[in-house]
Amino acid sequence: MQFTSRKRRGTPTVIIVSLIDVLIVVLIFLMVTTTFKQQPALKLVLPKSNQPKAGATTEKEIIVTIPKSGPLYFQDGPVTIDKLLQRLKEAAAKNPNMTLAIRADTEAPVGQVVRVRDAAKDANIKTVNLNVDTSAKP
Repeated sequence: MQFTSRKRRGTPTVIIVSLIDVLIVVLIFLMVTTTFKQQPALKLVLPKSNQPKAGATTEKEIIVTIPKSGPLYFQDGPVTIDKLLQRLKEAAAKNPNMTLAIRADTEAPVGQVVRVRDAAKDANIKTVNLNVDTSAKP
């Protein structure tokens, strides 16, 4: 004799809408708390200068970074001096009035700076600037 009837259990369902809500809240939290400050790839100690910084140029500057050791960096990544010359020639062909900015570490070899200046001259770049730290007190 059986007094209770057995009920068939249904398959459990996952409520996907609430999971999506939780995912969106976590995504919003991460977007708000994340900093979007660009961190430089190389730690450079720029040379100090007492001279005021020259006025900003209207043309787009191309930046070449020279660390104290290792390869040269052109805009987005490391390059050799030959590849740098080729990329500078391509950039100068697109914009003949462009400016080259050299960011060299205080302990960078002077020979590297001279090679970059020579490559700029070979690429017919007329304006070459050296970036320095102007926060030095006179």
